[in-house]
Amino acid sequence: MRAKMFVVLESVFLGLGMLILSPSANPTVVGRTSSPFPAQPSTALNSQMNSPSKNQPQPLAVWNCISSWYGEDFDGQPTATGETYDMYAATAAHPTLPLGSIVRVINTKNHRSEVVRINDRGPYVPGRELDVSYAVARTLGFDQRGLAKVRLELLEVPSRPDSDHRN
Repeated sequence: MRAKMFVVLESVFLGLGMLILSPSANPTVVGRTSSPFPAQPSTALNSQMNSPSKNQPQPLAVWNCISSWYGEDFDGQPTATGETYDMYAATAAHPTLPLGSIVRVINTKNHRSEVVRINDRGPYVPGRELDVSYAVARTLGFDQRGLAKVRLELLEVPSRPDSDHRN
């Protein structure tokens, strides 16, 4: 009986050790949790963030993933934040990043980039981590192909979630 209990406890501790030591699938936010940029409409945010400048914030986290896009079928539908999805806005869906996070998306093939705001949840297809709006996919040059390998740079995480966000 004691040997069986020892094996069970050993397994539990081994499992906990593996969880602690294994890297996360999503980045951990380290450092500053807000940006010096106030909340703005997406067009103003993009023009400010995409212009070469020494004032661009350093990313809080960087990782690569596969991105897809969603457009006309979802245009006008509510997003996870409760706002209406606009396929021409600089927005994106991510399964775990806090809603309202600001992310720079860079197409690794052509190096085009766009700054987007996470306002929805998804994608729900295995192997994909980001769904961008149709307009963002056009800017990044993968609207015809449908998928792209992208680098994500987490620029800003909201200090507190808005009260009107629904998860």
